[in-house]
Amino acid sequence: MDKFYHSVRLDASLCKGCINCIKRCPTEAIRVRGGKASINNKFCIDCGECIRVCPHHAKHATYDKLDCMRQYEYTVALPAPSLYSQFNNLDDVNIVLNALIRMGFDDVFEVGAAAELVSEATRKYISEHEDGLPYISTACPSVVRLIRVRFPNLIPHLLPLNPPVEVAAVLAAKRAMEKTGLPREKIGIIFISPCPSKVTYVKAPLGTEKSQVDRVLAIKDVYPKLLACMKAVSREEYPTIGTAGKIGISWGHSGGEASGLFTESYLAADGIENVIRVLEDMEDQKFTNLRFVELNACNGGCVGGVLTVENPYVAEVKLKRLRKYMPVARTHMSENSQEIIPWTTGVQYEPVFSLGNTMMESFSRLNQVERLMKKFPGLDCGSCGAPTCKALAEDIVRGEANESDCVYFLRENLHKLSEEVSMLAEDLGEGRKKKEKQEPLKLIKEYIDRISQEMSVLDQKEGVKRDGAGTDESGNLSDD
Repeated sequence: MDKFYHSVRLDASLCKGCINCIKRCPTEAIRVRGGKASINNKFCIDCGECIRVCPHHAKHATYDKLDCMRQYEYTVALPAPSLYSQFNNLDDVNIVLNALIRMGFDDVFEVGAAAELVSEATRKYISEHEDGLPYISTACPSVVRLIRVRFPNLIPHLLPLNPPVEVAAVLAAKRAMEKTGLPREKIGIIFISPCPSKVTYVKAPLGTEKSQVDRVLAIKDVYPKLLACMKAVSREEYPTIGTAGKIGISWGHSGGEASGLFTESYLAADGIENVIRVLEDMEDQKFTNLRFVELNACNGGCVGGVLTVENPYVAEVKLKRLRKYMPVARTHMSENSQEIIPWTTGVQYEPVFSLGNTMMESFSRLNQVERLMKKFPGLDCGSCGAPTCKALAEDIVRGEANESDCVYFLRENLHKLSEEVSMLAEDLGEGRKKKEKQEPLKLIKEYIDRISQEMSVLDQKEGVKRDGAGTDESGNLSDD
C-alpha cells in the first residue's frame, strides 16, 4: 500500500474554489488553482479539518459501508470508546455492546479494553526507558504522521507501542479463530471509527507492517441502526459482556489516556493547531520535567472526530458521567498481550517539505523563497490559492505556481505598465526617443496587449477572492 494513502478525498464537482480549506489545513496541503481545490497527498495527514470547514461538502472521508459485514462468515465489532458518548442517558455500555450483536455482529471486543492494556504497557515502558523522556502518545495516527513529515527531531520520542485499535484487532482475531475454528480470512474484524485518520491507519499503518483490522465503519453510519437496536435491548435482560473500566473509557476524550498513567508529569492537548504549537515548543525544548505528552488532532479528543454525530464537548461530559461508577480497570496484561503491544517497525522521516534533493539545493531555493517574499505584500490573504505568501513563494520555487498568481503583484505590474505607457506617450510627443518614434504604434500595441493580459488574470484572481471572502449587502467585497 502507498505510504501516502489518504482517506480524506476531494470531490472536484462540488468544489467552488473558496479558500476556507487552505486557511485551515495545518500542513498547507491544499491549493486552489483554476477555481478548484487540490490536495497534495504528501503533505496531507488526514486530520479532517478540511471536511469540517468546507461549506460545499467537497471534502469527504472514505470508509466501508455497512454491507461489508456480509463478506465474512464471522464478524467482530471493535467499538471505539467515543461511540458510547453519542447516546443520551446511557448508563451501561453493555446496552451498546449487546445492540451491536443484535445489529448483526457475531462478537464484540472493546477497544477500551485494549486501551487499558496499552496504558499498563506505557507505564512499564516509561519506567524502563527514562532516557527518552518525554514520550509522545502514538494513539492518534494524524499526530504520528505530522511528526513523521514535519518534526523529525521528535521521532525518537514517539512511544513505540501499537494503538489500542490494533491491539484489540489482534486479540479479537485470535479469540475468534479459537472459538470458531475458522481461518483468519473468513473472519472480519470491523472497527467503528470516529475519524478518517483511523481509516488511513488501517490501509497504511505506522509501527506495524499490516493492520489486523479488516474494515472500518463510521460512527455516523452505525448510529441510527444501533440506536434502534439499543431500544430493543434495553427492554430485555442482557448479558454483561463489557470488559473495559474507567481507564479504557477515558481514552475517548482528551486527557483520558494520560490519566491512566497515574502521574501528574504529563501534558494533554487537543485540536490540531494546539498540537502543532506543543510540538514546536517540544522541538525548542521549552518543556521540563515532562514524562508523557498526549496529543489528539481533533478538538476534545476522539469524541471530536468528523465521523461522529454528537457535539464533542457534550460527548466528553457523557463519557465522564458514564465512567463515574466503573472500576479503575478490568483488563490487565498477560504474557500473550505483552508480545503484541510493541511496534514491529519504526517510523521514518519523510522530508516532503524539503525544497531540494540535497542540502545545497535546499539552501539555494530557500534564498529564492526569501527574495520572492520581499516582492509579496505579506498579507497571507489566500487569493493566490496558497494559504500564505511564503507557501506561494515555495510553490513558485518548486515550479508549481507563478508570481502573477499574487493579486497585489499583478496590480503593481499594472501600475508600472501604465506609467511606462504614459512616459512613452510623452517621449513620442516631444520626439526625444528616435528609435521609439520610428514604430510608435507597434510599441503602444505591445504595452496595451500586456496590460490586457494582466487585467484578465487580475479579474480571475479578484473573482476567486470575492468567492472566498463573500460580499456585503450592497455587493461590495467584504473585509471578513
